[in-house]
Amino acid sequence: MLNLDTHVLIHALSGDLRAGERALLQGNRWSISGIVLWELAKLVELGRVEMDLDDREVVRALSGLHVWPIDLAVARASTRLDFRSDPADEIIAATSMVHGVPLVTRDAAMRRSCMVPLAG
Repeated sequence: MLNLDTHVLIHALSGDLRAGERALLQGNRWSISGIVLWELAKLVELGRVEMDLDDREVVRALSGLHVWPIDLAVARASTRLDFRSDPADEIIAATSMVHGVPLVTRDAAMRRSCMVPLAG
């Protein structure tokens, strides 16, 4: 199982993955932190991402993901990271740490972390 950050999920849903990401995601089950759904909705609301969240295919794809809750362990881990970013990214990274699920991200700060398990 892999944990996808928001932007990798957006690229996956739109079919715009890099070749290495596509190969990595193809053979694994996908999961996301619960905050990814909120961040996706906000990006659509703000017009920064063009996606119809009511489209049947989008709903079907999102419904098939394992969604990790934001629990106390994740919240606490997000305050102990070796990098600083926006709160959503910190919760996404902490989710990977707490559950031991490799993170798929393009984010440079998260990729430099020595604490966050990374995929690929």
